[in-house]
Amino acid sequence: MKKILYVLILSLVVVSGAVFANRITKNETPKKSMPKPLSAAERKAALKKWEATPDGVLYKKWQVSPAGQKVHSSVTKISKSVIEYTNMEAVVTSLSLPPDSRLGFGMMVNINGDDYILVFGPERVGTNILSFKYEFEQLHQLKVNDKIIIRSHHISQAPKYSYPIIAGDYVEKDGKILYKREVNKDGC
Repeated sequence: MKKILYVLILSLVVVSGAVFANRITKNETPKKSMPKPLSAAERKAALKKWEATPDGVLYKKWQVSPAGQKVHSSVTKISKSVIEYTNMEAVVTSLSLPPDSRLGFGMMVNINGDDYILVFGPERVGTNILSFKYEFEQLHQLKVNDKIIIRSHHISQAPKYSYPIIAGDYVEKDGKILYKREVNKDGC
């Protein structure tokens, strides 16, 4: 009888150990290896390869078109302010984005005579569910012809749009901050 009891206890210990060990390995996340950055030659080769694709050919045609040249000129005018993250005075020209845009919440602004798309990303409820406040609530109070101060870390261009796209990181009106993008604490 003792032998049977020892065998049952031993088998229970072995099975429990195997199940526990399996659970630990499943919960461990594999360490992601960071891909090493591409060299200049590899980047150049990848760009050449992309330029040969239909999307790359269309983009190259758009770049040399009058519309592409206009957008590029507008980007050049404010690129120093974007790089240095300095204030840019803007006037709100429209509270909506161009038709069929999929850029999230945004508006049209004019900076030094050129029109830009100012985007903030998708709208979502704030972190406190009980407050029912939206991240862009104060931006919704802006009106056409309001003068604002904006700062951005990023500007882009796309053939789909006739205007450069500014990522709104900071908006101020009459000395009051209306929006300031929260920096991710994870660094990503």
